[in-house]
Amino acid sequence: MKKITVVIVGMGFGKEFIPIYQKHPHIKSVGVCTRNPETLRELKEKFNLDDDLLFTDFNEVIKRDDVDAIHVVTPVPEHAKMTLASLNAHKHTACTIPMAMTVADCQAIVEAKKRVNKVYMMMETALYTREFLYGLKLADTGKLGKIQFVRGSHIQDMSMEGWAEYWKGYPPMLNGTHAISPLLRINNTIAESVVCHGSGQLSADLAARYNSPFAVETATFKLKDSNVVAEATRSLFDVVRQYRESYDVYGDKMSFEWEQLQDEQHVIFDGGENAVRMEAPDTDDLLIPEIADFTKRERIDDPNHVSFLQGAGHGGSHPHLVQEFVAAIVEGRDSAVDASLAANYTCAGICAHESAMQGGVRIAIPSFD
Repeated sequence: MKKITVVIVGMGFGKEFIPIYQKHPHIKSVGVCTRNPETLRELKEKFNLDDDLLFTDFNEVIKRDDVDAIHVVTPVPEHAKMTLASLNAHKHTACTIPMAMTVADCQAIVEAKKRVNKVYMMMETALYTREFLYGLKLADTGKLGKIQFVRGSHIQDMSMEGWAEYWKGYPPMLNGTHAISPLLRINNTIAESVVCHGSGQLSADLAARYNSPFAVETATFKLKDSNVVAEATRSLFDVVRQYRESYDVYGDKMSFEWEQLQDEQHVIFDGGENAVRMEAPDTDDLLIPEIADFTKRERIDDPNHVSFLQGAGHGGSHPHLVQEFVAAIVEGRDSAVDASLAANYTCAGICAHESAMQGGVRIAIPSFD
């Protein structure tokens, strides 16, 4: 059996992945990298980590010949730099969203992945939540019928204590993959162009951080080889609303709408005026037995981390992400969210923000095929 050594970089919600990798039968060893020596000591004791795979310097990780894969879970501004360094060191590379902050960096990652022929995966939690996998099954089995429209949203109050300083004033759609990627995946396509409008006004201090004035950005996307239009809305500051990270899909046989309030239950429309409240079923049956129970909320190591206080535990997605990344490495294939696809998902948001800043002009989105 092929076994690999993986190092997770970034110990915010990154530490949630440690026990999942440790339980996976194709993992030989798990290492961690964090700048905080005290965190390193705590994690070593808690997860019985090998001294030889504890790092405070990312540059030391990429030098190690015995490290097969690197999973980046660091602040957004570091994603492109660390991903490129990992790939150029010939490591299989996973990275949390977004892929990068610029189209140029996305292109560079796509080119690096092709050059070194290693696995890349953008670890998009929104594509593996129990709610999305339920809707995807409805689509794949034909129960939705012909999809007519999709809508996504990611509404979040990032003034909440615990978020890093760089988030202050962050342009809404510049990191739009949670709201966008489910809409593209359920239609099995990519985004070709976007028209986006900014709405409202951030406080002067927040607006000055990124020279971005809008409290909300709402985009409509033209999809490749499809007559379906996708709509996505994103906000991070100066809008009062409970956290919502959602997708809605409307078909000619059935439709699914995400709950308006947390724990209110989602809605299935299956004809006429009929509407049924429902909870999306667990997805543990899609996982190998060793990591199946990590879909449960009680398996979250730090439920007080802001990523879980806002986000409902990422919908049980973490073991699915690990399973797909490791399977792609072991099977010698591209991951389900490979570099070219991840680049389109990410650039859809980047181009949406550009459209908003230009008053809603249509912007073409690179396909990276």
